[in-house]
Amino acid sequence: MTRVPRHVAIIMDGNGRWAMKQKHERLFGHNNAIEAVRAAVEAAVDLKVGYLTLYTFSTENWNRPKEEVDGLMELLIKAVHTETKTLMDNNVRLQAIGDMQRIPERSRKVLQGCVEQTSANSGTTLILALSYSSRWEIAQAIRQMCSDGLKADDVDEETMRKYLSTRDYPDPDLLIRTGGELRISNFLLWQIAYTELYFSDQLWPDFRHEDFYAAVLDFQGRQRRYGKTEAQVEGKK
Repeated sequence: MTRVPRHVAIIMDGNGRWAMKQKHERLFGHNNAIEAVRAAVEAAVDLKVGYLTLYTFSTENWNRPKEEVDGLMELLIKAVHTETKTLMDNNVRLQAIGDMQRIPERSRKVLQGCVEQTSANSGTTLILALSYSSRWEIAQAIRQMCSDGLKADDVDEETMRKYLSTRDYPDPDLLIRTGGELRISNFLLWQIAYTELYFSDQLWPDFRHEDFYAAVLDFQGRQRRYGKTEAQVEGKK
């Protein structure tokens, strides 16, 4: 418990393929993914993980068929309604990052209501990345810096961090991707510079507590050096 990651991020992949295996449409997979989200949140709470970020809907996902996008927005409303009590019972604070202006007003209002209702909770912070992509985020940050009149000499890594959507959160220590794919998919590119990556073959709807624990256990077996030598990290030099 002394080496639990402070911040875990998850790319929740495999809903569509899971649905196809069940001989259903893709939305069937998305609907059955709520149990996996609940398991991940409960496991994070159990391990006292400070922050859990879930890649819920990317900027690129807007290009999916309208029926699927509309279904996902309705599922967001349903999930927030269903899970708010669970968040309250587990002392979880809900936050969201991304281009919220693209989220339908009804979905946005329901989400904001849950954010406000859980705002006083002091346990794990659950961050939903909605209508989010890292390239969008970085471009937004640069535009805002220009708008604020910053000069080239004013910009360093710390300045950049302050203009990102995640400025109030620590960078992830561990990034989990399910579904067997080995890519980052435009997610937290700036923030994961030194993040440990863990890839699982488990399709997201099948992800459960033990899968989260397995990823954390794997993380605990690694040595994070941040550019230093092994000897330096171990205090031998």
